[in-house]
Amino acid sequence: MPRIVVTNCNTTRAMTEEIVRGARDAASPGTTIAGLTPAWGPESAEGWLDSYLSAAAVIDTLRGYEESYDAVVMAGFGEHGREGARELLDVPVVDITEAAAHLACLLGRRYGVVTTLDRARGQIEDSLHAAGVAQNCAAVVGTGLGVLDLDLGDSEITVRAFLAAAERARDAGVEVLVLGCAGMTGLQEKDGAALDMPVVDGVAAAVKLAESLVGLGLTTSRVGGYAKPLPKSRTWGRPPVVRPPAVRSPVTRSPVVRPSE
Repeated sequence: MPRIVVTNCNTTRAMTEEIVRGARDAASPGTTIAGLTPAWGPESAEGWLDSYLSAAAVIDTLRGYEESYDAVVMAGFGEHGREGARELLDVPVVDITEAAAHLACLLGRRYGVVTTLDRARGQIEDSLHAAGVAQNCAAVVGTGLGVLDLDLGDSEITVRAFLAAAERARDAGVEVLVLGCAGMTGLQEKDGAALDMPVVDGVAAAVKLAESLVGLGLTTSRVGGYAKPLPKSRTWGRPPVVRPPAVRSPVTRSPVVRPSE
């Protein structure tokens, strides 16, 4: 059965654990799910700077992961890095943004994304465009909540913000809703029924697609855009700081006072 690695896009381990729980709930019996948290990077990815930093950290983490696995799920909605990971790795790499959008397109003519902060909308729109599924997206709506503000337990604030954003998406012509943050995993079960429309969780969608690719024996094409990286020297991480040798100050000696003759 497939062994799937799910990578968080930030350094918050509690979020990794929440994502892994959602991935295991979606996985078929026998599929093994392992979660990875980058050792460095942003505690939450909310903006262009965080996204690029996160991409480098996630790729660096995957590069150093030594356990055996059959596929990777990148659990950062709208974040960068999927193309680089596909160049690097010899197994299928499934991004939750693409996975959720592709499944949403099978369920309705127009889908919409409910995400965290409004500042993430541009990144998500660009990510959907790069994946070739932007033309079916009717709206990307923010809840006004930060990634680390999400509480999928009994938080009324999270539920109210999510449902309000979903209604705005519906008003824009959305027929299928996509959860626009890996930290929202589980909301499709808690609040999907109240919306009377399909709700697609990107983590669950990506796990199912990863299982399918492994089962079909398919992986990333090496013809053209995702050819293996060119052989060259690459420095990973921050190079060591070379400090100049310390210069010792001249020793000042007290004058020797000789007794007068």
